[in-house]
Amino acid sequence: MLDFFARNRVATLFGVTVLAFILIGIAAPGYLSLSTASVIMSNSLVLMTVALGTMLVILTRNIDVSSGSVLGLSAVILGLLLNDGMGLVPAIVICLICGALAGLFNGILVTFFNVPSIIATLGTLGLFRGIMLILTGGKWIEELPQSLKFLAENGSIGISVLTVAVVVALAGVWAITRHTRFGRYFYAVGDNREAARHLGIRIHLVQISAFVAAGTLAALAGIIFAAQIGFIPNQAGNGIELKAIAANVLGGVSLLGGSGSVPGVFVGVIFMTSIDSALVFLKIPAFWNDFIAGAVLLLVLLLDGRVRIAVEKAIRAKRYAVHAPNPTNTNTNTGAAANSPENTLSRPTNAQSNATPQEHA
Repeated sequence: MLDFFARNRVATLFGVTVLAFILIGIAAPGYLSLSTASVIMSNSLVLMTVALGTMLVILTRNIDVSSGSVLGLSAVILGLLLNDGMGLVPAIVICLICGALAGLFNGILVTFFNVPSIIATLGTLGLFRGIMLILTGGKWIEELPQSLKFLAENGSIGISVLTVAVVVALAGVWAITRHTRFGRYFYAVGDNREAARHLGIRIHLVQISAFVAAGTLAALAGIIFAAQIGFIPNQAGNGIELKAIAANVLGGVSLLGGSGSVPGVFVGVIFMTSIDSALVFLKIPAFWNDFIAGAVLLLVLLLDGRVRIAVEKAIRAKRYAVHAPNPTNTNTNTGAAANSPENTLSRPTNAQSNATPQEHA
């Protein structure tokens, strides 16, 4: 049973999410509706985009804790450009380029300067946040144009342009990681760098590509953030990098690298967003939200750890059972060897063993 849960991580988490929806629906009639699903999907767009980029970095056995600051900085650049009269499309392009450059800077620190990724991105977390505050002078950016806010509004088919953009990003990353040679390099580098190097994989290129993609997706998340709320506060993106990492772990992405999938990240983000929406729907005071969400997340991670340990023990036990000698076969072989013709000829008979020296003489 534990082996099934471990091998079907996404399906298990999806089942837990559905069960949670059902229980909340029983406790609060009206929760199970299309409008609730639409709200959860809309609320998950920012975290979904950041978590998707974080997955690519984690696959290469690195970590990126600067994505929240990249989100905030990109959103600020977008807001400043729009308020200065620049068109929406050029402003979005420049915003995405800035996110990519931020990711490139992280990748260069990690690859060419051999700075551990956690240290490098902790440093750039503060650096990018500082640049953001310098650009704004500590003030919020308000009065964003309606053209930006329009991107977050549901169209005639019931979904927004930004939702389509996130779905395209999910599908693109899934297709690249599962159906292209370069996409499989992310897994190879994270699983065993030395083996990947011997295979001729350009490890630095793969790692830098992961950071650049993470920065670009964080910038896209900044665009979504600004469009949804209509202004850009100084704390934009604060703490979202930790939620992104947690969503990846929930979705089965290994922090040791080389393991994870886009569907897992999707389900992990939906699970975390569902907790927040359920607390709001149940009218639980806001100051309890972080505590309850954190407690539920910690419980899931602890249970996941126990399952992994149990599965690893079971796998080791199976391997030992395969390679360990069979006692029955050992005894049978020993008896057969004892009764073999060679041993029979070499053993003295009772008469020979009891013979006196004189008889032999």
